[in-house]
Amino acid sequence: MNYKFSEKVMSLKPSAIREILKMTADPNIISFAAGNPAPDAFPVEDIRRIAHDILDENPIAALQYSITEGYVPLRDAVKARLAAQGSFDADRDDVVITSGGQQASELSCKSFLNEGDTLIAESPSFVGCLNAFKSYNANLVGIEMDDEGIRMDLLEKAIKENPNVKLLYLIPNFQNPSGTCMSFERRKQVYELACREDIVIIEDNPYGELRFAGEDIPSIKSLDKDGRVIYAGSFSKVISPGMRVGFVSCAKEIISKIVVCKQVSDVHSNILAQMICHRILTETDFEAHLSHLRDIYRRKYSIMAKAIRENFPADVKVTEPQGGLFIWAELPERINMLDFCKKAVENGVAVVPGTAFMSRETDKTNSFRMNFSTPTDEQLVKGCEILGKLLK
Repeated sequence: MNYKFSEKVMSLKPSAIREILKMTADPNIISFAAGNPAPDAFPVEDIRRIAHDILDENPIAALQYSITEGYVPLRDAVKARLAAQGSFDADRDDVVITSGGQQASELSCKSFLNEGDTLIAESPSFVGCLNAFKSYNANLVGIEMDDEGIRMDLLEKAIKENPNVKLLYLIPNFQNPSGTCMSFERRKQVYELACREDIVIIEDNPYGELRFAGEDIPSIKSLDKDGRVIYAGSFSKVISPGMRVGFVSCAKEIISKIVVCKQVSDVHSNILAQMICHRILTETDFEAHLSHLRDIYRRKYSIMAKAIRENFPADVKVTEPQGGLFIWAELPERINMLDFCKKAVENGVAVVPGTAFMSRETDKTNSFRMNFSTPTDEQLVKGCEILGKLLK
């Protein structure tokens, strides 16, 4: 049969990361390609105990349909946590629990974008959200970054040159894939520009709790005085990605549209998982758990960074993130990045080619992404040794 798929679907391609992960099923492959939490980062005993208690004490509430907005005690706990960080206005904002942080961005896109409207993102950016944005036939424009975040000169130019700029998608903390952290001054500049040009900002922050060096920087949401920042968060990197629990916080008027869109998508997110996340937040020492995670990633980043310094040629530029899970490496012109990534897998190490994170297929990059959270300590060292030999 000749299937006549929609134009929205025809332009989409499988996630490059998911395709690479299929190859890493081979136990002999060292994978720097994933973005998973470290195996020792999961609060397994707490989850086991809490799940048992919930199914023993209140099983029907965990197994029955529930409201789209999410489990009320978890929403209240999220609101309190965001308010303590200066990122929630109780009079203006509300919270919806989503199926992972990516759904928060996708529902925001569905709520605002008509076909042909422009969405601006950092370049490179998170491939999962880029695909979600493309599925709405948006005019997707990528803007280069410097050490402080998205470049203001290029952002202003893009706003002038592109029609109907509706949304600006940003990952200010330990950006995926670059690891860059946007400075507070740049955050203020971005917010002020969005106000002048009447643009809504999606602030995606799945990695903010994973700072292992430096000082915390206030969110863009904390600057928001007129309800134009949609804040997307997630428990995937701090509790469990498999539970698929995230949240979106923004003005109540926007929330009302997101709720309707979510009802169409999946009715509501997994209630048992929401109940587990709530009790972890409120009945365990969650701050001690976060401190444990930061210790893990500080150590693992240090191991990979040292191995890179010892094995990579000096003309390979790598970022030095202060948190998150990723290092971004830029190759010199003498090395073809796609050829290198292919040869890396052939030699037993998987990395993600930078082209996977570009807004458009025509955008050029000679970089690749490495993850330090998932491999063992020994694999971090051995994998960098293999890549170093290939690069040389």
